[in-house]
Amino acid sequence: MALKDLGPELKKHIRDYGMLIALAVIFIVFGIATDGIFLSSRNISNLMNQTGYIAVLAVGMTLIIVIRHIDLSVGYLSGFMGAVSALLMVNLNMPVFLVVPLVMIFGATAGFITSLPVAKLGIPAFVASLAGWLIYRGALLLATLKTGTIIIPNKSFNAIGNGFIPDIFASESFLPERHKLTLFLGLIAMLWAIYGSVKARRSKQQYGFEVLPMDLFILKNVFITVMLVLVTWTLAGYNGMSWTVAIVLVVVAVYNFMTKKTVIGRHIYAVGGNPEAAELSGISVEKITIFVFSSMGMLAGLSGMLYASRLQSATIQAGTLGELDAIASAFIGGVSAAGGVGSVVGSLIGAIVFVSLTTGMNLMGIDISFQYIVRGLILVGAVVFDVATRKVK
Repeated sequence: MALKDLGPELKKHIRDYGMLIALAVIFIVFGIATDGIFLSSRNISNLMNQTGYIAVLAVGMTLIIVIRHIDLSVGYLSGFMGAVSALLMVNLNMPVFLVVPLVMIFGATAGFITSLPVAKLGIPAFVASLAGWLIYRGALLLATLKTGTIIIPNKSFNAIGNGFIPDIFASESFLPERHKLTLFLGLIAMLWAIYGSVKARRSKQQYGFEVLPMDLFILKNVFITVMLVLVTWTLAGYNGMSWTVAIVLVVVAVYNFMTKKTVIGRHIYAVGGNPEAAELSGISVEKITIFVFSSMGMLAGLSGMLYASRLQSATIQAGTLGELDAIASAFIGGVSAAGGVGSVVGSLIGAIVFVSLTTGMNLMGIDISFQYIVRGLILVGAVVFDVATRKVK
């Protein structure tokens, strides 16, 4: 492809790669503005851990928006579930291996309850989830009423948000200052990303779908590989991959597989694309709606535990604006406000972009009031970008 043709092709596919370009620009700008502190191994590790609970919420919110709904309750539901996990361990001495699945079940049940008036009565999700927002806010206040903060002394639980995976390849002679297992997992991720990209391209070609020109396809894979190399190498320089990052990657992998390789995933996007046509084709819009909201609740439970584990406590402010962060991350990641479009991988990148902005502004000493303004503008910009790119196509 000639260089003069690269611009039109990038413009044509800007929706797919805009978030990656934005992420690279953010890292470069904040890296320069903070004299390299932003790009330090310690900061990148902290950034990824901070992204964890938001990314988990964003994955669930992606599916909610794909089916043309919104869930405003997930922020305080997440905070309340974190408090529930703390109470189970502190007051009932329940072991972690029981607390984690139990809280996720509680979260799924909460999401199921939110879905019922939406799926069965046709009540707008905005109203139903706003009611949930108020209810879970009150529940969180009640749970933390006595002390305001519930300290979690359980070391195993706290390790989820603060611990790192052990280095089974530790060696003093080969890259002694790097976490070898993290480097190995990064290499596997790079190879898998390239393999998946090539496989998807060939599959599209077999069915006669449009694919990227080879030059742009190679450029895309080189860009993604370089980003993975830099992130992996940086993380390996400070204790390696955390348990939070590992959990987020598992969640993203599971949901990415579900949305792209299973029948229920295809049904979710069919409902988002055209609910009436999906119903006429035999897909139960009601069941899909209940499933997606229940899934969102389950992920809110997991997110709440990640947040409580990181702070080693459940606080009265937990979950505040969590729904905004999740919605913004999903939109930045390419989810369409019109429904039917979006990916969980894109939302993960959107969450990293969103948290990177906050972290970078904190390092630069920008006042919190201006940070809120920037976050609001980013959300508006993401929606405008969605509308503009849909008109282009």
